[in-house]
Amino acid sequence: MSPPLRLDEGNLPDYLRKKGLWGADAELSVEPIGDGNINWVRRVRGNSGSLVVKQARPTLERFPEYEAPTERIAIEARFYAVAAPLDPEDVCPRVLAFDPEQSVLVLEDLGDTERLDAALARGADVSEPSAALARFLGRLHAECTDSGLCERFANHAMQRLHGDHIFHLPYRENDFPLRPAVAARAREIQADAALVATIDAAYARYLEPKGALLHGDVQPGNVLLTTAGPKLLDAEIAHVGDPAFDVGQLLGHLLLPAAARGEPETALPTLRATWDAYAATGADASPGVLDAAARYAGIELLRRTLGAARLPAVEGDEASLAVVDSGLALVREGLILGGA
Repeated sequence: MSPPLRLDEGNLPDYLRKKGLWGADAELSVEPIGDGNINWVRRVRGNSGSLVVKQARPTLERFPEYEAPTERIAIEARFYAVAAPLDPEDVCPRVLAFDPEQSVLVLEDLGDTERLDAALARGADVSEPSAALARFLGRLHAECTDSGLCERFANHAMQRLHGDHIFHLPYRENDFPLRPAVAARAREIQADAALVATIDAAYARYLEPKGALLHGDVQPGNVLLTTAGPKLLDAEIAHVGDPAFDVGQLLGHLLLPAAARGEPETALPTLRATWDAYAATGADASPGVLDAAARYAGIELLRRTLGAARLPAVEGDEASLAVVDSGLALVREGLILGGA
């Protein structure tokens, strides 16, 4: 068996022609697109349109010190196939081709449209796209509960790699380059045995292979706000697990910018509408699930401030500490949504 082809700007056009995705004589141009944290990702343009190509490699694209199975791209393709019948609002992108031998996924090009994180940063009203995302997650969680999905979505390495950065590394001694005031707060949190035990318990719950099919990375950097509605990308971490995790990540990021401004209460209407949209699908929206989602949301706020994947919204000390306070409140006290 020949070794996998490592795509680059030079050989990608010929690869696409050979796969029949463009005519043999088509003139094509290639350009980077997105952050490219996990996979090698490029946009290809031709006279007849454009598309996006993703190739999974044995290490993460932006962080080559981390090994990751190339099977993650097959997991993503499989996720879109399973989710398609449950996606009447077309929240997931359309798959044009999948090449398992070369670990290549070809998707529709959604254009240079705003991401949800950018809209949140400028204080835009994101209640409608957030509700659409919640409805998609609710349908997915309500319908995709077959135990057979565990084997089809066995994605332990990616789940653990993601989980370590959320639930483990920020709460142990580390070398993350935090500013003095934030580093001091991080040390206080690391020394709080009861809090760390609560986060460890949430990690154990996250790792349990039961519940429903999850997207696994519902963060606003993975959401494009197109004219047709939100598009949820990058399902490389999809797995069977706790539905509250998907919802909690979404709620946490909807809250984060307001928390950074010292105004967390201003996000409550959007959080309430998002939760109500999720509950309306028939997914389990019991108080216990809301409690778990709030805990995951709080842990997400903490890791986005104290961990490796900090966000621009927490660049200043005041904003960082305000987000930490909101995260701790969610972990310890939960989330009160009124009529939820």
